[in-house]
Amino acid sequence: MNKTFLDHINLPEDLRNLKPDDLPLLAKELRELIINIVATKEGHLGASLGVVELTIALHYIFNTPKDLLIWDVGHQAYGHKLLTGRKDVFETNRQLKGISGFPKRSESNYDAFGVGHSSTSISAALGMAIASELKGENKHHIAVIGDASIASGMAFEGLNHAGVTNANLLVILNDNAIGIDPSVGALKQYLTNVKKGTEKQDNIFEALNFNYSGPIDGHNLPLLLSELKRLKTVKGPKFLHIITTKGKGLRQAELDQIKYHAPGKFDAKTGELIAKSGSRKPPKFQDVFGETIVELALKNDKIVGITPAMPTGSSLKYMMETIPNRAFDVGIAEQHAVTLAAGMATQGLIPFCNIYSTFLQRAYDQIIHDVALQNLPVIFCLDRAGLVGEDGATHHGVFDLAYLNCIPNMVIFAPRDAIALRNIMYTAQLGIDFPIAIRYPRGRGHILDWKKPFKKIEIGKGEQLKSGNEIAILSIGTIAKTVEDTISTYDKKEAISHYDMQFVKPLDENLLHEIFKTQKAIITIEEGTIIGGFGSSILAFANTHNYNPKIVTRGIEDQFIEHGTVEQLLQLQKLDTISIKEAIDNLFLVINNH
Repeated sequence: MNKTFLDHINLPEDLRNLKPDDLPLLAKELRELIINIVATKEGHLGASLGVVELTIALHYIFNTPKDLLIWDVGHQAYGHKLLTGRKDVFETNRQLKGISGFPKRSESNYDAFGVGHSSTSISAALGMAIASELKGENKHHIAVIGDASIASGMAFEGLNHAGVTNANLLVILNDNAIGIDPSVGALKQYLTNVKKGTEKQDNIFEALNFNYSGPIDGHNLPLLLSELKRLKTVKGPKFLHIITTKGKGLRQAELDQIKYHAPGKFDAKTGELIAKSGSRKPPKFQDVFGETIVELALKNDKIVGITPAMPTGSSLKYMMETIPNRAFDVGIAEQHAVTLAAGMATQGLIPFCNIYSTFLQRAYDQIIHDVALQNLPVIFCLDRAGLVGEDGATHHGVFDLAYLNCIPNMVIFAPRDAIALRNIMYTAQLGIDFPIAIRYPRGRGHILDWKKPFKKIEIGKGEQLKSGNEIAILSIGTIAKTVEDTISTYDKKEAISHYDMQFVKPLDENLLHEIFKTQKAIITIEEGTIIGGFGSSILAFANTHNYNPKIVTRGIEDQFIEHGTVEQLLQLQKLDTISIKEAIDNLFLVINNH
């Protein structure tokens, strides 16, 4: 298709030279470009397709970047990026050294606020609006937020504050009844009733002192333009409710909105997913969790499962399908999820609270105050721990070992494979009197036949995987496989020992004493931040007990890691086999020179 309009648009000022009647054709061109690029480069598809008309209308009516536009989460911002100077580099989206998959302030002055986690847009936009008022600046501030994100507590905090200000703030609710999974909760039902015209209660947004308009069709460009133009003249906090279809313009994406949220590679013309070739593969760790909790829960009626809006991504959906009365999707509400689990634990239930590592950061006070302080046996299953790849800095789960390590009563376990994950879940539900965090990565392990008979794991016990008498490698989690691969090809492998410590807390001190008394040098390896993590604990142990061998810590450096494939990022962080071999070589030089 000849992109008659899009070819000549590099910035919103070019867009504003078009006639309103030209904009529907531009929308068609923009949608086609997003589909064609994401089909081969992968990324978040459905959300961006759903807001094409809104994106065009916002940049057409408002004077961006002077007027500040914030996209909540940022899954829907591909059209925004294409219209704001990044069309020629959009094929690098989410690739190493390429543009980010999310709005990012350092990337463009059109990205008013860096996003990636949900429900931040209203608070950020309100902060900007208050700043503009204090500085005497005349500009508009727009927050675009979805129906799943607006149900989060932080969004309500922002709405609550905004309603008692005179801020020039426009909140646009992009209501498509789905986040990554379908939206849940009473607010979702309220919005559904509003769309149907059956809602009998007072308008909740008007009750919060917003000037409410809608709901209107978010794919009707003339209507969007008219309403946005009108809202520019309205003083104070305003609320526009639009109805859209996630995946609009690609039939398969409209029909299967969950799968096409981020579908991987697909045929741009037919929309059909491109199957990945290959023989039988090991399971994803999320599926090991999902299948195991069902197996355990069918035998133990005290087990409950909790997830904040990620039943598919965490695979808790298996339990929701099999035992629906004991599996709970609480929406985008990590704080609530943790304290809900704490409340359940006080009553003798066994809560498995499954939250992505990066999202558990949002519930840090609840972990400390509501769970650990009361020493409640909540089982945290932290999916997407470590480097997650193309989603980048906002989504890497590299801080959990460090931020949990300093909390009293907390036990921290990282399985090296699917069998260990299965066994620690079994162990935890047998009955514990402390909270435990089990962290595991995105993607697959390396073991095909993982459904072995359950075995109880001794809390705080590490395991020697290979003996040696000069250099000991201490690993935590699935990076043990990388260590094993490195040692297997090393010419002096008989001198290297390898230990899977399993627990960051409590450490296996008996095993550590044995290691420090028999080895000349130590390497610690973790897919988490070095500062405050596993390596730091080993250094502290050595210092406490006056051991002084050479200790090298390997992990995530003191920096935010950008986007790229996991393999690329591991290489950059010197956590790949070549880098580990170099670390071993250097240690041999050190100990042989003494």
